[in-house]
Amino acid sequence: MDSDKDCAADEVMEAKAAFELALSNKRKYPVLDFQVFARATRKYIEMTAGDPRIHRSVAGAISGLREYLEVERKQVPGDVLYEADRLHCLLFAGYDPQFEGDEPPGL
Repeated sequence: MDSDKDCAADEVMEAKAAFELALSNKRKYPVLDFQVFARATRKYIEMTAGDPRIHRSVAGAISGLREYLEVERKQVPGDVLYEADRLHCLLFAGYDPQFEGDEPPGL
């Protein structure tokens, strides 16, 4: 089981490296590369749900992600910033701030 988590953590880091490389192209924002990184991170989060320990590399990749994205580029798509915040909540707080379908009655 730990080897599966290790592989998932490696996938997150590989996807982040590919995204950062794509960021070097200053013409077009690499939304697809970010989405690959986000999917790999969500997969890792699902695998480690309920586990009190997470890989340090994954924690480092998500901690401060929004701030990093804002500093890296003047214009960052709102969906990317929203997803960065969402990943942070999922990994560190254990909840999804997106309520779709789970709203309290009357909202």
